[in-house]
Amino acid sequence: MTINTSNSLDHWNYFLALDEDLIKLSRYVEFCESNFECHSLEMARILFTAASEVDVVSKQLCQKLDSHSEADGINQYRDIIKNTYSNVPDFKVTIPRFGLNLTPWSNWNQNDGVPLWWTANNKVKHHRNTDFYKANLKNVINAVSGLFVITLYFYKEKAENAELIPMQSLLRVTEENFDGMTFDDDEFGINYKL
Repeated sequence: MTINTSNSLDHWNYFLALDEDLIKLSRYVEFCESNFECHSLEMARILFTAASEVDVVSKQLCQKLDSHSEADGINQYRDIIKNTYSNVPDFKVTIPRFGLNLTPWSNWNQNDGVPLWWTANNKVKHHRNTDFYKANLKNVINAVSGLFVITLYFYKEKAENAELIPMQSLLRVTEENFDGMTFDDDEFGINYKL
């Protein structure tokens, strides 16, 4: 039996869980640039989880954009996604609570660029004995921010119509991608400009 999940928000809900994980993490490590190199087992778990979900959502987004897509790696995702959404590399995510501004996909501005957090994830996963320190705060918040951006594009129509609810708690977009808020009798949703 096949279950129709076309209206499902599974990926949004997965992202929300990671947004909550970041809030919990912030109780133990202050989110500031002076702590960006701080690393831990919990940060490794969040990094692995976020990067894995980026892989899943990116592959599905590529299939939405090109029904014949067989993209299965970050370089192929970059080429297909940038072809339709050229602004992804410049998309800014902010964490107002801590005064942080991130551009998690900025390395996609280079023709063969790969996000630093993506590389860190692979290094920690395959070379933990030498590269565990890359499971650090900077890479973790960029990975979850990168997931936020890709998930918005995956649910583009819902994002533009403020249908991604409940809203996330920590991460926000800047003015250039914010188009107001909508109240739907139960809760507020953000109208994103994508």
